[in-house]
Amino acid sequence: MILKFDKFILCLSIFFIGCTTISNRNSKMSEKNFYTKNFSSTINYYIDLPDDYCETNQYPLIVFLHGMGERGNAQTISKLRATGLPAVIDQKKLKLPFIIVSPQCPETSSWISQLSNLESLTEYIIDNYPIDKKRVYLTGLSMGGYGTWMLGCTRSDLFAAIAPICGGGIQRYTYLLKDTPIWCFHGEDDDIVPLSESEKMVEALKNFGGNVKFTVYPGVKHNSWTATYENPELYNWFLSITK
Repeated sequence: MILKFDKFILCLSIFFIGCTTISNRNSKMSEKNFYTKNFSSTINYYIDLPDDYCETNQYPLIVFLHGMGERGNAQTISKLRATGLPAVIDQKKLKLPFIIVSPQCPETSSWISQLSNLESLTEYIIDNYPIDKKRVYLTGLSMGGYGTWMLGCTRSDLFAAIAPICGGGIQRYTYLLKDTPIWCFHGEDDDIVPLSESEKMVEALKNFGGNVKFTVYPGVKHNSWTATYENPELYNWFLSITK
């Protein structure tokens, strides 16, 4: 069980580093294969469906957590499409066979404060869409990288694999992830979230016997997510892992 004090300290570190009711109304946008939806009173999210989507099939699920700059509300949720995994989808650089859920963190909050909502949303998607429960994956960048580490720790039973990008967390909790495959990414010259944030998590995880890959991009600053999400090897790696 994660102590409230630790959550508070981690939230502060993210800010200083820079980093139920379900609505039945779906809004399809611009003839694209994604929808905006509302979960509870605080969390709005996009759900992207594969081109071959059919309710009689089963699909792997990716939960994507954005960075601090994309926080907001229902009126500003379109910011999520400008960066990270949703941007890769919109630019059609890759054809991804996943259902992809991209929640939006409220403006004055952080993912660490939204862990309960994220758990509930993920479980709701699994229960209400044709998801392969053995292939549920988690990834996020910057503030979302911190959220990926922490949600992965608190609900390691839920995810087959996680991929945190330029994030960090509380090292002593990484023992909870020792049986979860992890691929961690960070820019060598990150001037927002220091490379050491990922290095400490990877070292702690290795000490617990964890299964972790670590990619460091030479000469790259904070934006280590574009190269990561445009790399088909990430998705092949996800698909190779079944819980």
